[in-house]
Amino acid sequence: MTQLPDDEMSPLSHLEDWDEDVLRRYPEAGKPAKDKDEFRNYDKPEIDGVREFYRLNHKYQTYSNVLAKKANFLKFDKKEMPWWQAMEFLNTLIDDSDPDLQLDQLQHLLQTAEAIRADGYPDWFVLTGFIHDLGKVLCLFGEPQWNVVGDSFPVGCKFSDKIVYPEFFADNPDFNDERYNTKYGVYTHHCGLDNVHMSWGHDEYLYHLVKDYLPEPALYMIRYHSFYSQHREKAYDHLLNAHDQEMFKWVDKFNPYDLYSKSPVVPVVSELKPFYEDLIAKYLPLAVKL
Repeated sequence: MTQLPDDEMSPLSHLEDWDEDVLRRYPEAGKPAKDKDEFRNYDKPEIDGVREFYRLNHKYQTYSNVLAKKANFLKFDKKEMPWWQAMEFLNTLIDDSDPDLQLDQLQHLLQTAEAIRADGYPDWFVLTGFIHDLGKVLCLFGEPQWNVVGDSFPVGCKFSDKIVYPEFFADNPDFNDERYNTKYGVYTHHCGLDNVHMSWGHDEYLYHLVKDYLPEPALYMIRYHSFYSQHREKAYDHLLNAHDQEMFKWVDKFNPYDLYSKSPVVPVVSELKPFYEDLIAKYLPLAVKL
């Protein structure tokens, strides 16, 4: 495997630079978009690397890349530990993961889950909010950022112009490959997302990690919560079947909690830990194999 240079591994200062870019593109319903001054300056990629991140993401997220990553990481042979320890392991990814709120990964996940719990949703929905970003541990196993975060999209067919920075796909080898550059590519009309390979990242990885343990709505939330070109733009309706369309209602329920639940109020981890350990034990095996 060719070793990537550092600037192709980590163009973002923080993984959460991508989250902030999503908030800029999709502000909370009923609220005005933040003024540019409230964000980092996205017109200067040397400051936060968002454009550079997507240049690399769109260049390297190929059909063959996805198949190779699945073959490697879905063996789940990298590390084994209790689930709560895995959540703490995620905190080693970035010390100051969000420079605006200075919350670590675990605190963001607790905020998401607690907002869901406060609205009275089932406990499996709360658990989904708590673990939904655990797949970012891929960075701790040497994966470059563009193979961990970013808007997700199908590979193996034409890249939609509704995906952020679509012009960068011109450098993707699949862009000019006749097997992959038509509307359907290797797929068929309304074939269903179970038959579609999504770009590789934390969503797809975590889906496979928990698919035998959580209810189907939770799995859709986890697998497709970054699929913005579909649940915001409906760009891939031609691939979804009727069941996908019904399940995407759950993705729509989940996304506001992920995007808009950040708060300066820091969760008291020691108070919440017993509840979430019991919830993990109810649905998931004792240890997680990453």
